[in-house]
Amino acid sequence: MNPVLLDLGFIKIYWYSIMILLGFFVGGSIIIKEAKRFKIPEDYIINLIILTLLFGIIGARLYYCIFEWSYYSKHLLDIFKIWEGGLAIHGGILFGLIFIIIYTKKYKVNTFRMLDIVVVGLIIGQAIGRWGNFFNGEAHGPITTLETLQNLHIPNFIIEGMNIHGVYYHPTFLYESLWCLIGFILLLLFRRRYYCKIGQTTALYLVWYGIGRYMIETLRTDSLMLFDFKMAQIVSILSIIIGLIILLIKSRGLKLENRYNDLENIDEIRF
Repeated sequence: MNPVLLDLGFIKIYWYSIMILLGFFVGGSIIIKEAKRFKIPEDYIINLIILTLLFGIIGARLYYCIFEWSYYSKHLLDIFKIWEGGLAIHGGILFGLIFIIIYTKKYKVNTFRMLDIVVVGLIIGQAIGRWGNFFNGEAHGPITTLETLQNLHIPNFIIEGMNIHGVYYHPTFLYESLWCLIGFILLLLFRRRYYCKIGQTTALYLVWYGIGRYMIETLRTDSLMLFDFKMAQIVSILSIIIGLIILLIKSRGLKLENRYNDLENIDEIRF
């Protein structure tokens, strides 16, 4: 699979970058649409999306490079070559979360409501962005056989893309992309529930993605390691626990209390 979409000589356009941007635009559009429902100023939400993406990319790259420091310490300039891959989603989520907390506190906005708005766009962005790994021939699973992949009813172009130097691999990027796509649908439906409370959608995202990533990580062959443990699985376990705690806390109180879809109980944003 050729990772380069277009080679203009003086510049190369990579599929990886295109898929990240496509995920950003699709996810961002969904966030903006939901924000309009709550009459959140467009300038405010666009600023939040762009700056969160910027901090997220920085965090995702730093996270990855820290765990691969044995290589990057000797190739410092390669740290900036993000188009070649090497973005750890957990680092991006962490840095993006920190920024959203700061940003919402600055403008006195309910942080959990904003996170509920963001996570639905985030998870569909993840589903799309994972395809960048496909074109880079990375984030795959262990060696397998052509027959195994065909029995999974995987499209032929993906099977051939997983034929790397004559060896077939499990397309774990696809498994995660599909898991995120299903999660997107579930979160979208869950958030529309009349009794859905502020913070519960965020909690469900943490649990859903945590479970999926933990299972998929058992197949990954390029995991970032902390001693003998896969870092993504450690973070996934923490994500599930935190999500369950938030679900428990946010479920307390009366049914009509702190409803996400209460359009009359919205913070005034002076931006």
